[in-house]
Amino acid sequence: MQEAAKNLLLVLVALFPIVDPLGGSPFFLALTSEYAPEARKALSWRIAMNSFFLLVGSYFVGTYVLAFFGISLPVVQVGGGLIVIATGWTLLKQRDDEKHDVHRTVQPQDTFRQAFYPLTMPLTVGPGSTSVAITLGANAALHHSYHPLTILAALIGMVLIAISILLCYGFADGLARILGATGMTVTMQLSSFFLVCMSLHWCADCLERDQSIAGVGNAAFWLTNALFL
Repeated sequence: MQEAAKNLLLVLVALFPIVDPLGGSPFFLALTSEYAPEARKALSWRIAMNSFFLLVGSYFVGTYVLAFFGISLPVVQVGGGLIVIATGWTLLKQRDDEKHDVHRTVQPQDTFRQAFYPLTMPLTVGPGSTSVAITLGANAALHHSYHPLTILAALIGMVLIAISILLCYGFADGLARILGATGMTVTMQLSSFFLVCMSLHWCADCLERDQSIAGVGNAAFWLTNALFL
């Protein structure tokens, strides 16, 4: 029982700061600003569910999937980090009139098309979250051989994280009312800038730890510069 409690605490402490649903709420609002409140709440439910299943899949089978395809964990981090960099850079450069033009083209039936990409993966559960979940699952399998209490503790921790995503995204309108239009613009720009910086740090850290993918990383950075700068 004590080991299960430790595993629950470990999952929460390791994953919650990286998922950071409160910090992700400005991005959620920016990408759904023209949606009706009901559609936004429904979308937050879908993102929370997607995030839960993605974390569970990464925790329990992520290691085996990567091994099957011969992909190393640093490659996943670099690839996901580049996607996040591209998304953050696009939001950082986007003008208000462009945002309105984009959102006016969104039809009601398109509400859930963004639910998994990019709102769940990589903006909510990104490369950092998946890599940590995979590492936690591999360590749990090594030390506890997936004891039922360990599995239950991990699932409870991920349910709590999904609930926090639901609450932060579902009630993000309140944040917008408190900050106002100018405050949301400033928050969005700062968040986008820090998102790009954190993603660059992920990629640089992976390249530093695994020199075997340095060539791939350099090529990917060159391609990102050509497309987005």
